[in-house]
This record gives sequence, structure tokens and C-alpha cells, in this order.
Amino acid sequence: MPGPLAAPIVQTSTFVFGSAADMRRYLEGDGELFLYTRYANPTIQALEHALASLEGGEAAVAMASGMAALSTALLSLAEPGDEILASASLYGGTTRLIRDVLTRLGFNYRLVKLGGRTRLDAIATPRSRVLLIESPTNPSLEVLDIAALAGAAHRRGMVVLVDNTFATPVLQRPLELGADLVMHSLTKALSGHSDLVAGALVGPAPRVEKARDLMKVLGGCLDPHAAFLALRGLKTVHLRVKRQCENALALARRLDGHPKLARVLYPGLHSHPGHSIAARQMSGFGGMVSLVLRGGLPAAERFYDRLKLVARAASLGGVESLVSLPVHTSHHGLSPRELRAAGVDPGTARLSLGVEDASDIIADVVQALEGA
Repeated sequence: MPGPLAAPIVQTSTFVFGSAADMRRYLEGDGELFLYTRYANPTIQALEHALASLEGGEAAVAMASGMAALSTALLSLAEPGDEILASASLYGGTTRLIRDVLTRLGFNYRLVKLGGRTRLDAIATPRSRVLLIESPTNPSLEVLDIAALAGAAHRRGMVVLVDNTFATPVLQRPLELGADLVMHSLTKALSGHSDLVAGALVGPAPRVEKARDLMKVLGGCLDPHAAFLALRGLKTVHLRVKRQCENALALARRLDGHPKLARVLYPGLHSHPGHSIAARQMSGFGGMVSLVLRGGLPAAERFYDRLKLVARAASLGGVESLVSLPVHTSHHGLSPRELRAAGVDPGTARLSLGVEDASDIIADVVQALEGA
């Protein structure tokens, strides 16, 4: 059909009805009519359709941030008194949400080690309602067997929520592996240019619409201009993620065994304990590499300060390579016990690989390590 190639930015808070008959049509579910941007908007709707297609879900709802999406998802899936079982290795903001906020609302939680030989069947109780995981994990890059965990959770009557931000649907589609709902921070690789904050949920229409209804009340809606920017980013996500994977693998191979490093964490290395699972459930190993420096946090800070090309910034997934120290950013404020459970060494530096030339990134990281 004729029309604009790019989705227009419908930058409005409210929509005009031509008549009471139009209002009735809207109330009866006419999808071509809109009332208020907190409820729905044509630009945001275009983004949601694209995300659902990319992730292989029936529906999607876009929100103001990844944390807005995550908190709305959990509130839509569980009731006070229910227990949320969460991987001990999670983004620090997720841990703080369930530990500090949801418990005040009457929810229970446990952070559990889910890798290795841990059996979910032996951990879950009748109160366990939601299994919350991410894979690869942030920042330890632990790889979880999503299909196996989803099967075990479903046998216990639990719903499975997967944070797929690190992998993106370009590399991994958790719904096809048995997940019930997928969350994304669109701020990261899906939009890919470090110029917006957004989040999304994707999954079966009934679950997504339940979350959407809750979002309308909580107010975590996305702005139409941010939706436009996210749509623009989706047009190149397959190209960017491929290049980021190539750069990450080249860097990990170059640094594996480096004398200044205790460990190089990257699922693409055959020495990584989750390599075989990642090879089975992912089509690439991702653009994130974590380095554990000998000498702990002081060494990590020296390495951080010496980088020249790689920018010192939080977040990830953009076209520029970034470095962060998790104990100062994503996992700041977690206790030593929680850091150990999450697999986060104080000497960890997390690198998000951009699309620069691999040789330039490697040269910068190697020179920074020399003085660490």
C-alpha cells in the first residue's frame, strides 16, 4: 500500500474522535482507533508488531524501560504470597527489584544457583510461581539451559520469564525453547545506538495483554519518539549483532591465557563451561566479554582508566565499545555474599563490543592490560 517507508512519529498524548459512534467503535475493540498514548499509539504499535515478529511471539508490549517491563511482568504473573525463583546470577537491578521492592508488597523470593547439576524440581515448592532467568547472564556470562529449565518449571506449574537482552532474538529465541514470556531492555542491542531508554515484553497474546492492562494503570508507557528510534535500530540489528559477535570472539581468543587475567568469560570459548549449551540454543555467542583481572578491583580500575578507544560507560549493545566495572555499576550495593552467588568477582571488567575494527579494539585492551 502507498504510504511512508518509515513509521511516522505520532507525537501526541491524546486522539480526537469524530463522533460518539467512533468512540463506541473504539470501546468495542476497533484496532484502528486510539484514545490515549498511555494505552496505545500507532508508532508504539508498529514497534510492538516488529518485536513480536522478531522474537516469534504472538504479541508484544513496549514500555518506558527494561525495568518497567520486568516489574510489570512479575506483577502480572504472580500474586502476593507467591514465590519468585530467580537465578542467583542476574542483572543487579533485577536482584534489587525482587529483594527490596517486591518483598515489601508481600512477594517471596529465592535466588538459586541454576547451572551445573542443580535440579529445579528439588528446589521449587508449592508456593513457587515464577522462574526468572537470563542467559547469558550479566555480567558473568553464565549460560543456562533454557529448554531444560522451562520443562522442569512447567512440571511444577510455574511460568518462565526470560530476560533475553544479552542474546537478542537474533541469537536466541526463548519462546521456542519453552519460555512463557520474554523481556528485553530495548535500550541495548535492539535499538543499538545508546540514544533511548525502553523495554518490552513478548509472548502469547493473553499474557502480553494482561501485562499491557497493568502497564496502563502503572503508567510505564513508552514515548512515541523513542519507539521511532527503536524501530530504526531494528532495521540494522542483524548486521550489528553479527559484527559484535565477531569482535567479541576475536577479543576473547586473543586474551585467553593472558597473564594479567584470572579468567576470560565468553561462551564462544571452548573452555567456557556453558559453551556446548550456548552452541545448541544460540546461533552466535554474543557481543559481551567479561575479564576477571588478577589483583581484584584495584587492577580492574587501573585497566579501566587506561582504555582509550573503549569508552567508560554503563549500558551495552551499542555501536561503540563500552567498559564497565560491575561492582561500581550494575551490581553496586550488593553484599559480598550476593556478589559471590552471582559469580561476580570484584576484579571483573565487563566489555560490550561495538562495531569498530577488531584489531583496534584488541590493541586498546591489550595496552590497557599492560598497566593493570
